[in-house]
Amino acid sequence: MSSDLPTSKAGPAQALRKPLHPAHEACIGFGSNLGESLRILQVAWAQLREHPAIQPVALSSPYRSEPVGMDSTRWFINAAALVRTTLTPPVLLEVLQSIEARFGRVRPVQGSGYLDRTLDLDLLLYDDFVSYSDGLVVPHPRLHQRLFVLEPLTEIAGDWMHPVRGKRVVDLLAKLLEMDKKQKVERFFWPG
Repeated sequence: MSSDLPTSKAGPAQALRKPLHPAHEACIGFGSNLGESLRILQVAWAQLREHPAIQPVALSSPYRSEPVGMDSTRWFINAAALVRTTLTPPVLLEVLQSIEARFGRVRPVQGSGYLDRTLDLDLLLYDDFVSYSDGLVVPHPRLHQRLFVLEPLTEIAGDWMHPVRGKRVVDLLAKLLEMDKKQKVERFFWPG
């Protein structure tokens, strides 16, 4: 285990936390293709669970995927999480970006394309909320085109209705599998 990874103090007491009221549900995409990606995603999940306004509900299996939309030889490890939160979408996004920064994530200048990254946390869905502002686009604009997002998301929130497309996540996955035979993902399991 690398000592340069941020650590987490989450323990058994985490599961005993009282439910958040009023809570919103959100789906978060996790990705990494630099460093100990599987371990990075586990620690990022633990850090997210430690936030007092975020209650963990489910974490998907990890999936290995070839990079999509970028030139890289480094494959990604991806996962999806379902959480309950009292945070607004902009504040939740700030929390996600602060966790990314702890792992050395540097965001490229807009329009420069995708880069390899230690950690990528995307706000995929938030209740039936829709936003197209410069700083916050929800649902994630390419969610329906990415097998590495839909496979893990279907595992934890397959019946979630996409608020713009009007289809369940599981149906978006079925359509993508039918239309795009090039994308490949491989399901893994968390160690331990």
